[in-house]
Amino acid sequence: MQNESALIRLNRPEVMNAVSEEMYRDLIDALDALRENDTVRSVILTGSVRIKDGKEKQAFCAGADLKKHSSGKRDHGAKRRYIELAHRATGELYQFPKPVICAMNGAARGAGTEMALNCDFIIMAEGATMAFPEIGLGTFVGGGVTWHLPQLVGLMKAKELVYTGRVIDGHEAENLGLALEACGIDELIDRAFTLGKTLGEKAPVSMELAKEHLQRSSQLDLDTALHLETDAILACMDTDDWQEGIDAFMEKRKPAYKGK
Repeated sequence: MQNESALIRLNRPEVMNAVSEEMYRDLIDALDALRENDTVRSVILTGSVRIKDGKEKQAFCAGADLKKHSSGKRDHGAKRRYIELAHRATGELYQFPKPVICAMNGAARGAGTEMALNCDFIIMAEGATMAFPEIGLGTFVGGGVTWHLPQLVGLMKAKELVYTGRVIDGHEAENLGLALEACGIDELIDRAFTLGKTLGEKAPVSMELAKEHLQRSSQLDLDTALHLETDAILACMDTDDWQEGIDAFMEKRKPAYKGK
């Protein structure tokens, strides 16, 4: 069945899904597999739940595993490789040819927020929170935060969030334009799958081109954008899906796109 949304769940609940080299590699591998799966039209990234003493604790990703960092076992070269692996993982999310939806079920800090910002959309549970605590910990933001955040919220607000590390909830994130919407935790995954279904009904080639071009928009002048749009329109017109879209419109039915 085509038009499916694949769910990727960060799964280290005992440490609030704090990232590790293995988690980054698993995420990259999962995205690589889904990239070539024609039945999958969108990806949803979420966290797992920690159950302790019979109580649930939602977490998206608490950031870096500070216990591993504090062990002092990484030399300078190993530290660089760790950072480059993290950037490869966030880059895979950003450059993934299909829409990626972050369903932020709980706290996101540092690396967790960096992964979220590299998704196309963030839907947050009302009780979920995000923050950039790096400067308060004597380190620095990564994952392209200094590029993504000013575009989403403006330079001054980006400075405030990064300089102070202030925690914001789902409703404030929605008001700032960091989240597409905030909803109850019980609705979160359903909302993400509903959005994924809507996106999956569109023509895959057109969707991939839309993602690529919109994400390059801030780097282009208008003339260059128009030139690239010409090429993209022609590429779509050469697909079977272009004809299917016209036929479906004329026949007053939903199109059945095949991605070619």
